Amino acid sequence: MAKKRILIIDDEKDFTRLIKLNLEQTGEYEVREENEGVRSLYVAKEFKPDLILLDVLMPDIDGGDVCYQLKNDKDTGNIPVIFLTAAVNKEDIKKHGGIMGGHFFIAKPVEIKDLINFIEKNISKNPDI
Repeated sequence: MAKKRILIIDDEKDFTRLIKLNLEQTGEYEVREENEGVRSLYVAKEFKPDLILLDVLMPDIDGGDVCYQLKNDKDTGNIPVIFLTAAVNKEDIKKHGGIMGGHFFIAKPVEIKDLINFIEKNISKNPDI
């Protein structure tokens, strides 16, 4: 069975490394990190992930702008994007059912088991996230 490919786009290198290690340790995922938002479209086209975890607040480009670029490109438009960010809190996300502005959100910090559960629930069922 092929591993699911996850792309993490976040400027916090320690965070992306930790998530990468934890996801890959399950044996279910191949994970790539990108710490520069401006490179993310290129990386997504090259890596062809099954799902993208995307930070909102990055110094070089806003995560919303990255998502817009991804969704409006013929090669990446169908890849589910989940915002993984400290820009919202868990209470806000729970109040809105995990969807804000038409996108799925997960609040940082996140337990790896909760992240994996969210990925598994959404990776194949929601190609238009």
